[in-house]
Amino acid sequence: MNRPHARNALGNVFVSELLEALARLREDQHLRVLLFRSGVKGVFCAGADLKEREQMSAEEVGIFVQRLRGLMNEIAAFPTPTIAAMDGFALGGGLELALACDLRIAASSAVMGLIETSRGLLPGAGGTQRLPRCLGVALAKELIFTGRRLNGVQAHALGLVNHAVDQNQEGDAAYQRALVLAQEILPQVDIASGMAIEGMCYAQNIPTQDRLEGMAAFREKRPPKFTGK
Repeated sequence: MNRPHARNALGNVFVSELLEALARLREDQHLRVLLFRSGVKGVFCAGADLKEREQMSAEEVGIFVQRLRGLMNEIAAFPTPTIAAMDGFALGGGLELALACDLRIAASSAVMGLIETSRGLLPGAGGTQRLPRCLGVALAKELIFTGRRLNGVQAHALGLVNHAVDQNQEGDAAYQRALVLAQEILPQVDIASGMAIEGMCYAQNIPTQDRLEGMAAFREKRPPKFTGK
């Protein structure tokens, strides 16, 4: 992401560009891991472009938030592993984007939070759903209700990010750690091979007595009695 004049804020054009990039990358048969990083030093993504939103009508705001939610869903459903490398501020929609990724790496100096309540808003791009699934309901409520900001170390302690790393002089420590993690993931099988393996395993299950017993128990509304055969 490289929108320096707006700190990578998510406006209409930027959202369209991200959706187009995801559509292209989805067709890339050589893609194994997708990293989200910032080309703007000190910022991952500042969230929704509120200056742009201020100029929208109520109807336009509703349509835009739907598009933003659709972007996060596209990231969450992306067929290869996704990693968010947060080397700076990840606020509001910026954290929602990171939450849509499979894995998150943060520099210790990064600042993140769902801060919408401090602006008279609420998370509208999946934050209310993905944060509790990541941290648990009670803690997610606390962070959303207060709009609290966390640094990378605090986020790691809570389990919000997988790794927190000391920032380097170049300001890309999280990205460098994400590259290492991506290299660890690469030896894993690609999705097509994984699907073939799943198919072979399922084929072994089809002739078993336990499969038939499980379906019979469901039909008869009783607990199944599996025998391991």
